[in-house]
Amino acid sequence: MLTRTFVAVFLATIPAAFAQSITGLWDASIQINSLVIPFRMEFSAEGSTVTGTFFNGEERFTSTGGRLENGVLRVDWEHYDSQLQTSLKEGVLTGSYTHGGRRGGAWPFEARPHTASAQADANAPSIAGLWELERVRSGKGESTWRFNVQQTGGQVSATILRVDGDTGALTGLYRNGKFVLSHFDGSRATLMEVSLTKDGALEILEDGRTKMTAVRPAEARARNLPPPADFNTHTSVKDPTEPFQFNFPDLNGRMVANTDARFRGKVVLVEITGSWCPNCHDEAPFLVDLYKKYKEQGLEIVSLSFEEGDQLQNPKRLRAFIRKYGIEFPVLLCGQPEEAKDKLPQAVNWDSWPTTFFLDRHGLVRLVHAGFPGTPSADLYGQAAGEFKSQVETLLAEKR
Repeated sequence: MLTRTFVAVFLATIPAAFAQSITGLWDASIQINSLVIPFRMEFSAEGSTVTGTFFNGEERFTSTGGRLENGVLRVDWEHYDSQLQTSLKEGVLTGSYTHGGRRGGAWPFEARPHTASAQADANAPSIAGLWELERVRSGKGESTWRFNVQQTGGQVSATILRVDGDTGALTGLYRNGKFVLSHFDGSRATLMEVSLTKDGALEILEDGRTKMTAVRPAEARARNLPPPADFNTHTSVKDPTEPFQFNFPDLNGRMVANTDARFRGKVVLVEITGSWCPNCHDEAPFLVDLYKKYKEQGLEIVSLSFEEGDQLQNPKRLRAFIRKYGIEFPVLLCGQPEEAKDKLPQAVNWDSWPTTFFLDRHGLVRLVHAGFPGTPSADLYGQAAGEFKSQVETLLAEKR
C-alpha cells in the first residue's frame, strides 16, 4: 500500500515539475535547409496543458492547444495547421515544427531557457527610418520595396514591406560591424544581415543568399529609381461601371452572392484571402474591428477564401482561422489559389494576398487596396489603417 501511494504521489508531481521547468521565455531556433533562424518564444503550463506563444514585434501568436503526454510535448496552432512536437532533456527542448499549407514543411526545432541578450556594440550607426530596396526579386512587377527600421541604440526592429504586405518584425543587434536580424512567428521565417556602407547605403543579405541594396527615398528618386508600388492603384477592375460579382458557398455549403439582400444598398468590402497567407492573418483582426465599428452604419464585409485542395475537402484550418480572430462576417470557400484569377475575371493585375475591393452602395468598385501591412510596419500600418477607415466613412456618407 505504501509503495502504491508513493508511486501515485510521484506521478502526480511530474506535470507540476514540468510546468515549472517550461514556463517562461525561451531562445529558440528552427532550421530550414541549411539556414538556422533564431527567435524568442514563450511557454506556460498548468498541469499537462501547455500554451506556446510566438511573437511578431508586440503581437502575440498563441497556440490553440497543447499537452504533455508520455514525456512528449505537442503544441498546436490550428489556424496555421501547425504543430510543435518536442521533448525536454537536460533543460533543452528538441524536436520539430511542422507547418502545413503552401509554404510549409517540417523543420528541426531547438530551444533553451532565455538568458540575457548579448550586448550590442556601443558604436552602432543609426539606420532608423524609411529606406527603399532595389535589386528585389518580385513576381508582381515591383522594382523596389520599402524597408522600415526602428532603432534604439544597437537594437533594431525592421520589416520589408512589399505590395502584398510585410515580412513581420525582424529584430536583432549590431555586433561586429553589422546588424543581424531574424524573425519567426510560426509562419514567416527570415534571417538578415544589414551593413551600412561608406556612401550611406545599406547592403543587405537575406536568408544567406539574396543580396539587396537600400537607399533613402530621396536618393532613390535622385537616381531615377522607380518608387515602390502604390497599394491603391496596383490592382483595378475592367469596368468600374459594372457591379462587382461573387457567388460562392460558405462553409456550410450555402451560396452567398453579391445580389443577396444583406449586401443590398450597403458599403461592402470584398477581401480576397486564404488562411495559408501570413499577411491575411495580419489583415483579419483589423477587418474584425472595422466591421464592429461600422456595421450598424451600413458596412458589410465578405471574405473570398481560396484554400488548398485538402482544405477544400475539410477546411479545418479556415474554421480555426475564423475562431481565432472572431470573424462574424461571411467567409466563403471559393476554390484553390491557382483558380482565383479565373474566378475573379473582373480584376485587373490582381496578384496580392490579401486584396480588398471597396464597393459603394451600388455595388461598384471605388478602390482596390493590394496587400496589407502588419503592425511592425509602424507608420505605414497606421497609414493603411487610416486609409481604410477614411474610404469606408466616405462611402458610408454617400446616399444610395
